[in-house]
Amino acid sequence: MDHSRNHNEDRYFCAQTSDPAPLFSAEAFFNSDKSIKNISLNQLRGKWVILFFYGSDFTFV
Repeated sequence: MDHSRNHNEDRYFCAQTSDPAPLFSAEAFFNSDKSIKNISLNQLRGKWVILFFYGSDFTFV
């Protein structure tokens, strides 16, 4: 094990409010036609976007 590394490298990344969201793709529900479609963050550039992530059953951790 390399103990010369900075200990901060072992911590999980925690995004700040001013950080840009990483590019990703995911399934999203579209209420307009009651369907699930694949979207990517690239498709939404220039638009207002709210990203909401949650545990699989909203269980308090």
